Amino acid sequence: MFITNREKTILELLIKTGGRHTSLSIATYLQVSVRTIHRDLKKLESSLAHFGLKLQVRENGSLYIDGSDEAIFKLVQTLSKVQPLDLSVKERKLLLLLNLLGARGPMKTGPLAKDLGVSVTTLHAYLDELADWIGDFDLEISRKRGVGVQLEGSESAKRKALGSFFLFYFNEELIEAIFQLSGTDRESDKLILHYFKADYLVEIERAIKEDIGKMYAELADSDYVGFMIQVCITLQRFESGFFLTKDDAEHERSDEREALPLIEKISRVFAERLSITLSEPEKTFLTVILKGSHLQDAESVYYDSVITGKAVKKLIQHVSRQLNIDLTGDFSLFQGLMAHLEPSLFRIRKNLGSFNPLTEQVRKQYPALFSVTGSCLEEVFKHIAFPDDEVAYVVLHFGSALEQRKQIMEVRTLVVCPTGIGASKMLATRLEKEMPELLSVTIASIKKMGQMDLKNFDLILSTVHLPRQEIPCIFVNPLLSKENIAEIHEAIGQSTKKKIRPVYLSQNKKGTAFSPQKKPSSLYDLIDQIDAAEQAIRKILKNFSVMRILNADSMETVIKPAVDQIFRSHLIRDAEAVYQKLLAREKMAGLGIPGTNMALFHCRDQSIQTLSFQIAHSDRPVTLKGMDGRNVNVSNFLLLLVPEHLTLVQQEVVSTISSSLAEDRESTLIFASANERVIRTKMEETFYQFLLNKFTKD
Repeated sequence: MFITNREKTILELLIKTGGRHTSLSIATYLQVSVRTIHRDLKKLESSLAHFGLKLQVRENGSLYIDGSDEAIFKLVQTLSKVQPLDLSVKERKLLLLLNLLGARGPMKTGPLAKDLGVSVTTLHAYLDELADWIGDFDLEISRKRGVGVQLEGSESAKRKALGSFFLFYFNEELIEAIFQLSGTDRESDKLILHYFKADYLVEIERAIKEDIGKMYAELADSDYVGFMIQVCITLQRFESGFFLTKDDAEHERSDEREALPLIEKISRVFAERLSITLSEPEKTFLTVILKGSHLQDAESVYYDSVITGKAVKKLIQHVSRQLNIDLTGDFSLFQGLMAHLEPSLFRIRKNLGSFNPLTEQVRKQYPALFSVTGSCLEEVFKHIAFPDDEVAYVVLHFGSALEQRKQIMEVRTLVVCPTGIGASKMLATRLEKEMPELLSVTIASIKKMGQMDLKNFDLILSTVHLPRQEIPCIFVNPLLSKENIAEIHEAIGQSTKKKIRPVYLSQNKKGTAFSPQKKPSSLYDLIDQIDAAEQAIRKILKNFSVMRILNADSMETVIKPAVDQIFRSHLIRDAEAVYQKLLAREKMAGLGIPGTNMALFHCRDQSIQTLSFQIAHSDRPVTLKGMDGRNVNVSNFLLLLVPEHLTLVQQEVVSTISSSLAEDRESTLIFASANERVIRTKMEETFYQFLLNKFTKD
């Protein structure tokens, strides 16, 4: 099948969005004339005929491919393998960037333009566009008359720029190529997108699948491809002799060592299967890349960073205040933002950059929310500049939370009958079943109706004929016929004076929000959730204690006896395994809570039999690294031990502990006091409020 790049694009558009495109819309998309598209379509008719397919035009001018599913599938398979006779503009720019990255000195513009099949004038236009792109990565294209063009900057910046270029311009192609790697017909010597070695991508994907789930967490879909190609770029650049310098390694060095065990593991795989032994600077670079990736396992961070958790709560409060909508009780929103913002903050600090293909769409769909979220991020994270791509990701979290609530509409409805009993009760029952959007239903007799302020209602439904009212009033059958339901919907839809408002969160007596998301599907589901929460709270309170550690001179001499005492209480089966896991967690990142004398040690392990929260109080302060990277003098070691498998409700229970640590100054002082009775009282109040928020609604 011999086709040009433009013809291939037209076919792909017609396959993916058949019936939606016209000749004019395709011409507009490809920035060519309609006459050119007509000429291309004429050529494509003969190509489609080979597959038993026809190009058809509907009355409205929309184009579609007509034929059997088998024939269309065969066409899709063929298109995935066919190489167009020409190169697209973005491919030429990619080849230009690859040439600049692969050169070890200046390149003459004449030969370079000839290799790309463009004029020197066009080449300079491409260089101008590339210069704008790579400027965000602290790279520069040097152009000197008589010398040539050269890409200048650090090796780490070059790798990040190349990876971002692929993600921005070839995201779909990369996903498709990686998906096809599992096929048996892959060609190991064929370069994918003019650069990636297929066999390298195969081994990288295998290593990630084998090890990442066991040692770290699942990469989010959006970052799976990004991490894969950055690893491949690192391997191929290293193999080609483009090494990270000492300055690069020092710049990339991170105190966040959480991702290093995985990088060490997959590096050994590369050494065995690809005969490429990465140096320490290369491993450090990949550690930083992985640390900056989104994680799917949101539950794994729910009790982790106290500092980030406090900032996320503040962010939700700020956005809620700006929108006049209370989202502070939405645990799903909190959990999602925690999982996202940890790597997001890391990426921004490390200048890793983040590509979000939905940024413009999000900005258009949620213009007000985009603005509010951006300003609230600036207010909460005062020293961090969030780029638009990162803001858009955060907006998606808030937008999702708001969309869930917008689907629940409350129409304040007054149901009237002569007595206020009997027929009205029957009608109210039918309304609840047939029209759940009418959440607020008040029943009244005609006599009582005369004493009520009808401005408090949006709609009146009556089983008897009433005089004309100021608000919509509908005469209905107590059994609520289909015609009645249609009339009610029409009245709601057409009334411009109605006061239908989104029910985002109902308020309890203290003003704390109740989140309606993830409602129990049945009575038994609700009972199971209540039981799970009650059991988790009872276990934590039952097992809670403050133990005194005397004459300790290091972190180890506090943690070891504390874990041994927990083992003697039959809360864990393997004291050594838990002890080593707690030490390993401390090496990954600082656990000291800034501004306090506390450190939060936590781990999940199969040897932990039940939820356990203990405080080990040392009579001698021990200096530990804090969550903000600074040293903290720690006297109180908070040990939060969690079984390997928890339900979502149990995770919420556990999260209330870490959340309350830095809730306010009073809470911090209470947990730092090492007074078991006072701390227990505080925990009881916290759990009491949690249960009210979770399972009650006034």
